Amino acid sequence: MPHQTIVTHALSNGMTLVVEPMNDVRSAAFSLLVPSGGNYDPDGQCGSAAVLCDLLTRGAGDLDSKQLSAALDNLGVQRGESVGNSFITFTVAALADNLPAALRLYGDVVRRPRIPEDQFSAARAGVEQMLRALEDEPRQKVIQELRRHCYDLPWGRPSDGELSDLPALSAESVHAHFDRCFRPNGTILGVAGRIDADEVIQLAEDIFGDWDEKPDPPVSSGPRAGRFKHIDHDSTQTHIGIAYEAIPYSDPDYYAAWAAISVLSGGMSSRLFTEVREKRGLCYAISASLNSLKDEARVLCYAGTTAERAQETLDITLQELLRLGDGIGDDELNRCKARAKSSLVMQQESTLARSSAGARDWYHLGRVTTLDEIIAKIDALNVDAVLDYVRRHPAGDFTILTIGPQPLEVPGDLS
Repeated sequence: MPHQTIVTHALSNGMTLVVEPMNDVRSAAFSLLVPSGGNYDPDGQCGSAAVLCDLLTRGAGDLDSKQLSAALDNLGVQRGESVGNSFITFTVAALADNLPAALRLYGDVVRRPRIPEDQFSAARAGVEQMLRALEDEPRQKVIQELRRHCYDLPWGRPSDGELSDLPALSAESVHAHFDRCFRPNGTILGVAGRIDADEVIQLAEDIFGDWDEKPDPPVSSGPRAGRFKHIDHDSTQTHIGIAYEAIPYSDPDYYAAWAAISVLSGGMSSRLFTEVREKRGLCYAISASLNSLKDEARVLCYAGTTAERAQETLDITLQELLRLGDGIGDDELNRCKARAKSSLVMQQESTLARSSAGARDWYHLGRVTTLDEIIAKIDALNVDAVLDYVRRHPAGDFTILTIGPQPLEVPGDLS
């Protein structure tokens, strides 16, 4: 892989800039993470951040909504906004020459948005429609509900909002969310592409350098919901979610944890796919992923099956999770390592992926890992190291969430 140069710069107001020049491309991208996500929604107003995220790009600075959209379209940018637990995130990719102008526009979005009151109802309606659509997508809903039951509040709360809380929102309360949360301290800007690091640093100082700090807003915490939950759904299908504790991205053993989950669910030759779907034909979809917050993590598993085969699907899936510590083959681990390296090569060619990875690393680690460093850690993995991790962090204390026509039985020794 080409040599990587990564430059970090701290603005005096607490904002962090992570820059990665990529001289072999013609594009550039940035990921702007503002600490204002769903965790900061007031009690009883879950969805405040989601509605705000929609309103932020409906005009900023001297431009109204139509003018702002036209300005960004004229730059030919690919853009997106999303709300998560910790951050509202803005992503932009463009030809390198157009990146400075795009960043200036987003400087207005995060510092001087119009948040038009006359468009509040439309923004809230859009969030409501999205949440109602989720009710018709049990596969997505089961993971959302699983998070609610396996993480403490506010980490388990859906960042997209709650239907029951939307009526409590108002234009004033959403604007208050902006006033309370949008601040440079804790904000991370990742930039990657055909750029000059010194020029980007100066540009960021010009746009954000005089942005005033604010105190970090309080976050209301609370206990998670119960470990076992069934949601009735009149259907011929049952959707199963299983969660158990893992280690976060910042842990030194993270790549061993990643490899263990990749053996379970890393392609059509993985354990869950072959043992639960292919050999027994129990389900039409099955997967597992490592979900990492800053200080804790969970393995999140999903299986979709018919109601008649749901109990057996749950039982066999749990068996596969428990027996991972019995042994892993060199061939299984080698396939995982090969897939990871292929993904890294493709990531190296994407400016947006690199800008996002730099910002994510800074949030989780306080530094940025190079692709060479990641490959070295993957190459260093062996079966003994992965099994050592699995035996020190065995699957257990499961959280189980099901959606379907009838509840399933949790084995007595697991409940």
